[in-house]
Amino acid sequence: MYTIIVGCGRTGGELASRLSRAGHEVVIIDRSEASFANLSPEFTGFKLHGNAAELSLLEEAKIDRADVFVATSDDDNVNYMTSRIASCIFNVPRILVRINEPEKEILYEKTELETFSPTTLLAGQLANTITDNLE
Repeated sequence: MYTIIVGCGRTGGELASRLSRAGHEVVIIDRSEASFANLSPEFTGFKLHGNAAELSLLEEAKIDRADVFVATSDDDNVNYMTSRIASCIFNVPRILVRINEPEKEILYEKTELETFSPTTLLAGQLANTITDNLE
């Protein structure tokens, strides 16, 4: 599977490392070259330094080959913009988006994009853990 990941923070770096370790082709893009330190030493994919919202950088990443596009940056605006570019311009079949601020989930309601809010997911898990222990 050919996957492009935008954002090489803790989440993106861990995801890229896991997919690479599992034998997937991975390209990771980040504005900060220092962020690539979040990748495991065994990472065998490609690292691209630059602005993922630039079409030329996405073309360099071979987005036209992508099976999956994942936006994991810490900037919700970048995640939204790059995921919409991947969807509307390049027709990437599967797109997953991290949403840092839960109130921005409304932007995605009428899209085909799969969204994940760490805040919402963790709060739900904690609530389930608390209520499961009460029964």
